[in-house]
Amino acid sequence: MKLLRTIQDQALTNPDASAFVSEDHVLTYRELWEKSDQLAYELHERKLVKGSPILVYGHMETEMMISFLGCVKAGHPYIPVDTSIPTERIVKIIASSQAELLINNSGKAVDLGEVALPILEKADFPSVLQQGTSLSAEHWVQEDDNFYIIYTSGSTGNPKGVQITANNLQSFVDWMVKDFPLTSGQRFLNQAPFSFDLSVMDLYPSLATGGTLSAITKEMIARPKVLFEELKKLDIQVWTSTPSFVQVCLMDPSFNHELLPNVEVFLFCGEILPSETARELLTRFPKATVFNTYGPTEATVAVTEIEVTHAVLDEYTALPVGKSKGDSRIIIVDEDRNEVPEGEHGEIIIAGPSVSKGYLGEPALTEKAFFMYDGVPAYKTGDAGYLKNGQLFYKGRLDFQIKLHGYRMELEEIEHQLAKSSYVKHAVIVPKEDQNGKAEYLIAAIVPEAHSFEKEYQLSSAIKKDLSDVLPAYMIPRKFVYMEELAITPNGKIDRKQLKEEVTV
Repeated sequence: MKLLRTIQDQALTNPDASAFVSEDHVLTYRELWEKSDQLAYELHERKLVKGSPILVYGHMETEMMISFLGCVKAGHPYIPVDTSIPTERIVKIIASSQAELLINNSGKAVDLGEVALPILEKADFPSVLQQGTSLSAEHWVQEDDNFYIIYTSGSTGNPKGVQITANNLQSFVDWMVKDFPLTSGQRFLNQAPFSFDLSVMDLYPSLATGGTLSAITKEMIARPKVLFEELKKLDIQVWTSTPSFVQVCLMDPSFNHELLPNVEVFLFCGEILPSETARELLTRFPKATVFNTYGPTEATVAVTEIEVTHAVLDEYTALPVGKSKGDSRIIIVDEDRNEVPEGEHGEIIIAGPSVSKGYLGEPALTEKAFFMYDGVPAYKTGDAGYLKNGQLFYKGRLDFQIKLHGYRMELEEIEHQLAKSSYVKHAVIVPKEDQNGKAEYLIAAIVPEAHSFEKEYQLSSAIKKDLSDVLPAYMIPRKFVYMEELAITPNGKIDRKQLKEEVTV
């Protein structure tokens, strides 16, 4: 596989360069290649079913990267499982994937309940590779073989395993290296846990360009002072995160070019990038470029991009997510899957070589979401959007559209308008539902900007006044709940489920 060959070349030409830095642990390219070789041989000797997946459990340990490459060198896809994932979900992933082995990099015991699954502890990794026992490249994961499988939430409550092949990943990495300002030897931020596919946006482009992946752990993120000290020490050049995470950082005035004087690129995916956030970044980091991207896990991280400049911010109130990568195509279709004219809203379809072959062991779900479009693999995203002048505009999840008092509306449109109010720092809209799941009214969960109002009802009146200038009355929330911060998932996204529980009691 080309990507593995590229990483091998880095190990040969720059063996002592740092591949991964996590806390005080440094993994060089030589160590990464040799130790993953050793692990691959150990996995091969276990005589696992050919191509069967292996769970890789841990957080940001250097052994995680060794495990990933060790698995694929032995011909097995890996399933990244972060330590924040509860036991019940891990057990469901094991049942779904039919995995025969779990590699535990956490240094702590793994609770699998009553499930009996062989576990390889990092302390038991082979330390010496005998001459002549390394595996040849013919054993590596190739082309349409699964490279990794990431489990996402399923509507039935059971996680779905998205299969990403070697070809899928290669298409993504080639695009990142070609179309983004990535150069050799840059320092990349690793904020997202490996079980969240946003991490792929920094992991493999970093390895493909001889960069250093620099991790910030969940313990650091929970302590802002420690986080900022670590960021200053790491001296990041390529920043990859969700918009929500950088918004938390921007709440501190010291998050600016003095903290990160050499940052060159901000890459965002996973959520809508508010124009106000992009504008603030360009102000605080005048030498950096900001990119907005879009893509679901099923299409390998991201498939569109746009550089957000001051000119773009002046042109659009809601930012586009950009143009499709060169080997792929974005199509907008109506409910009958007919392509709609430019400018008309519909469901976003992605067609191209980075589209997954489907959900592991779920033929019915795969058939529902994946199909061939003009002979090319395609995926029904469930996202609403439209195309204009070649740019894709994301309009939210189709399942974020609700019907309230007979009116159909997009919750994210209301959130966008709320964010434009001078009284609002961050906002999320939550529908209050009756026992049958029917929306009764809207609740706005808001982190307010500094203001001079003495009473909350006065602040609410002012925000409602701002909304009434841009939204019809039926889209204005009935209830306003004020918070110091919005709950964030371990992946760095807004935790809508927790917010709903907090504001609807």
